[in-house]
Amino acid sequence: MPSIFQPTDSAEIVKRIQSLRPDAEAQWGKMQVAQMLAHLQQSVRVATGDLKLKRALIGILFGRMAKKGLTKPTPFKRGLPTAPEFRISDARDFASEQRKLVELVQRFSRGGPAALTKEQHPFFGSMTSEEWDLLQWKHLDHHLRQFGA
Repeated sequence: MPSIFQPTDSAEIVKRIQSLRPDAEAQWGKMQVAQMLAHLQQSVRVATGDLKLKRALIGILFGRMAKKGLTKPTPFKRGLPTAPEFRISDARDFASEQRKLVELVQRFSRGGPAALTKEQHPFFGSMTSEEWDLLQWKHLDHHLRQFGA
């Protein structure tokens, strides 16, 4: 699997983000492209510790099982549930959200495993650096494919 910690893989993700256009239409789902860019920032911020969320009971009960399914080498399925903190419903400025996501991905890549949060994931619980990396890559890839990038 690709790794955001690898410069070539990170550069490819950044290139895909930069290839998006403000009028890109979703192939599935309800988000507009600028909302999707803001949505992706939330998950990267959790991984870096910039966004701290409390563990919910549902995550405590089912998080490990869900993590096991999501870390398989298959793409994410469409229509998976989203945490309320990751739902973006207001209008966003495309250029600003695109720039912020590129900066976050580059910071995540440069920081490597040492820059990851030591906190548990709010849904999945304890995570290795490999799991953080894999889930970030798969989440980014999922939504970039959603908008044809």
